[in-house]
Amino acid sequence: MSGAAKQILLVTGMSGAGKSTVLRTLEDLGWETADNLPLRLLDRLLDTAPAEGDSVDDRPLALGFGARTRGFDAERIVQRIRKMADKQGHDIGTLFLDCAGVELERRYSETRRRHPLAQDRPAGEGIIRERELLAPLRRWSNRLIDTTRLSANELAQKVRETFGGEREGEPVLSVMSFGFARGVPPGADLMFDMRFLRNPHWVESLRPGTGQDADVSAYIAGDVAYAEALTRIEDLLLTLLPRYRAEGKAYVTIAFGCTGGRHRSVHCAERVAARLRDGGFSPTVTHRDLQTAPQDSLEGTPAAR
Repeated sequence: MSGAAKQILLVTGMSGAGKSTVLRTLEDLGWETADNLPLRLLDRLLDTAPAEGDSVDDRPLALGFGARTRGFDAERIVQRIRKMADKQGHDIGTLFLDCAGVELERRYSETRRRHPLAQDRPAGEGIIRERELLAPLRRWSNRLIDTTRLSANELAQKVRETFGGEREGEPVLSVMSFGFARGVPPGADLMFDMRFLRNPHWVESLRPGTGQDADVSAYIAGDVAYAEALTRIEDLLLTLLPRYRAEGKAYVTIAFGCTGGRHRSVHCAERVAARLRDGGFSPTVTHRDLQTAPQDSLEGTPAAR
């Protein structure tokens, strides 16, 4: 990392104010994150070369710390931040998470956790002590979020709005095809059963082909239900995907199934993925069962055409 200016965000604040939520959200946005790293080790971290093939230098870095961090001294930390910014040229920001004492007491009571600075005393005493210790950092921080009235989801959304780039925070979008005869894929968020469409398997000339072949695709698209059904599926996905992004969903997998996983599901996955690309998304397409051999016993009976 040495020699390259880096964007660094120091995340601190009151215990129970949402530091873990912030770090998880930043990690979903592509940041490198670490929690409770002794700040005396920060110089060593920044001077450590990344592993071969690792592009970590291109990623911003978020470090969580607080009154529990080893060697914590707010005044010395402020001085160290200033020195690092001047000496190494890194873009170092500090985010302070604040929260009203009454709300922090409620959170500790609700989770039955002990305050780190009041292990054998009421949480309120630890909150008062911690606020005193953190006062220099609160004054120094260039960003402050008061989480008193924020849920975890609302805090995560605020972080995405503040620190997410134009495309950062987009869910990792996967579109796949599969055959029901070989089991449904685990982890699919949305699954569409395309077995209502006529089956190319029962057309002898089309059976060896796949849904990627023009003649097979034309046969599937000739089904009277095809145009309306696919258009409605595409419109549904174009409505849902921005909402998933707003909720901070990191991964979305859309699965299309048919009996064998070679014809109808493959064609539909390819078509819908193309429509999503036209809509500004970047799906990865996979065909789980494309290379399997055609088999009549998997496809039911010709009456299913």
